[in-house]
Amino acid sequence: QVQLVESGGGLVEAGGSLRLSCAASGSIFSINNMKWYRQAPGKQRELVAGITSGGSTNYADPVKGRFTISRDNANKNMVYLQMNSLKAEDTAVYYCNANIVDSRGTTRLYWGQGTQVTVSS
Repeated sequence: QVQLVESGGGLVEAGGSLRLSCAASGSIFSINNMKWYRQAPGKQRELVAGITSGGSTNYADPVKGRFTISRDNANKNMVYLQMNSLKAEDTAVYYCNANIVDSRGTTRLYWGQGTQVTVSS
């Protein structure tokens, strides 16, 4: 079984920072792209940032210059989202997403359970 588990969410004041982590575990052969999405109340889930296995990154316009996605060099099964200069509109449940090849060679998209980020203004 493969699973993704996010951590690091919480309540922070506007202008503050949080660092989210996502750990993939289980019968993993390799991980391709890893991404962070978010979903605010009453809104659709949206892409926040993504990173390829080679380290190329992309960001949604609202978070460019404030958020940084990275992968652990030592543990390729970890991805992080450093969030700085947080705004009230960043309040959402943040989800980790990864394209994973398991030990049987099956490729599938996995989602974590989400972690709540609340930014008070």
